[in-house]
Amino acid sequence: MAARKSSAKDRPTYRCSDCGWTTPKWLGRCHECHAWNTIEETGAGSGGVRTTAPGRVTSPALPIGRVDARQAAARSTGVPELDRVLGGGLVPGAVVLLAGEPGVGKSTLLLDVAAKAASEGRPTLYVTGEESAGQVRMRADRIGALDDHLYLAAETDLSAVLGHLDDVGPGLLVLDSVQTVASPEIDGAPGGVAQVREVAGALIRASKERGMATLLVGHVTKDGAIAGPRLLEHLVDVVLHFEGDRHARLRLVRGVKNRYGATDEVGCFELHDEGITGLADPSGLFLTRRDEPVPGTCLTVTLEGRRPLVAEVQALTVDSQIPSPRRTTSGLENSRVSMMLAVLEQRGRINALGKRDIYSATVGGVRLSEPAADLAVALALASAAIDTPLPKNLVAVGEVGLAGEVRRVTGVQRRLSEAARLGFTHALVPSDPGKVPSGMRVLEVADIGEALRALPPRRSGA
Repeated sequence: MAARKSSAKDRPTYRCSDCGWTTPKWLGRCHECHAWNTIEETGAGSGGVRTTAPGRVTSPALPIGRVDARQAAARSTGVPELDRVLGGGLVPGAVVLLAGEPGVGKSTLLLDVAAKAASEGRPTLYVTGEESAGQVRMRADRIGALDDHLYLAAETDLSAVLGHLDDVGPGLLVLDSVQTVASPEIDGAPGGVAQVREVAGALIRASKERGMATLLVGHVTKDGAIAGPRLLEHLVDVVLHFEGDRHARLRLVRGVKNRYGATDEVGCFELHDEGITGLADPSGLFLTRRDEPVPGTCLTVTLEGRRPLVAEVQALTVDSQIPSPRRTTSGLENSRVSMMLAVLEQRGRINALGKRDIYSATVGGVRLSEPAADLAVALALASAAIDTPLPKNLVAVGEVGLAGEVRRVTGVQRRLSEAARLGFTHALVPSDPGKVPSGMRVLEVADIGEALRALPPRRSGA
């Protein structure tokens, strides 16, 4: 007698370990997140479609006009730069995910936030799953984050974390990090799809029921994406990215998702030995103070979200000693620098650039990726090539096309206002810049040739 075919409930199912997508058969590539070799067998699937019977409601539905909006009012974290990104502060019951590379300063920032909340008399719970309680205490001593209302626990068990919530009754919970906590009732290692889903779901339920704001620390992969399933980003209310070069002082907190505010704000911080502090005016980190202008430097105004920042681009060209000249960039996109070199040689008639070693960089660790910095990069390269400095107190803003044209960019008026506030008196911009700040002289340029004419005459012998 032929063996009876297995039923649907006996067949195994497969789940992607990165995003949680399920499929009835094994595949080499996930159809949801397109990752390779992440499909794993999870066991037998359900026998059929399940239905849920109607149950008792927790609270009656109300006309929208009678809903109390004060429950969603944001409360300041005590860190103005973080409040800027959050949209005013933390909303009771909100769950915030802060992700960043190791060593960038996530734990230091959130420990400072927890201490400021505790200083207002609110019980605050800081749970660490990566460090011991003694290590966190040493950091708190260093940054001055000690308070009697700040409670510290070192736990990696979800049930223990929920037990601490019952004991302390905090108004703010900080969990460092969500990938280190696991539930013993769920199969899988900490940080896996099932564990992260269970931990996040339990903490979100606890936050909403208690009206408790929750800050979760998340890991990132080598590509810069948040580690773990993408479902985590959908579950939480706010997703923030903590960015910065560990060799520089500047740190940026950038909003990626925010149910309570805009996602085009950026908070600026400075990391130092005593902790981390907000920078209301960070432009000074990106400028070099000097009495006289130097060849190969040009200033521009970049927009980080809606925030204008004055940054400096530097370039250096030297005779090459090898058949293939070097092209080195720091803080700039190598492809855009190569485009500017081609435009200068073909449209700007600056020869011999292809036979020289060329180095270009930004000051202070800032990264310039928007096209509005093209004109400043081109002028810095041209200034270095002819060994002639640009006029003092000059900024340049504009996108440069392959035909040599200078295109308009967004936020020109905000950029010029920021430059005028810092004392700059001259600007090179695309045509039709709008209202010009008082005391600033603006030269509208249509192409790279007009922009290069702003350079003083070439030095003799250059």
